[in-house]
Amino acid sequence: MLTLETIRRILGPVDIALAAEVDKTGASEDELRQARMWLENDEAPVNDLGHFPSGTVAQLIEILRTADLIVEDDR
Repeated sequence: MLTLETIRRILGPVDIALAAEVDKTGASEDELRQARMWLENDEAPVNDLGHFPSGTVAQLIEILRTADLIVEDDR
């Protein structure tokens, strides 16, 4: 179970509703970090992980993408 403090440490300032949605997934800290990594990278880190995300990480990616939490910058 992720705490609000842990979720905010990984994602930055998020509201209680988004934190609750993330928590409902039953994700671990590592899974939440992986989801953030997938959304922040310009290139999917398939080489590092060896596969596309599935399960909880995929669910977290969809939640974060829908919330527009991770903003891609123009590099």
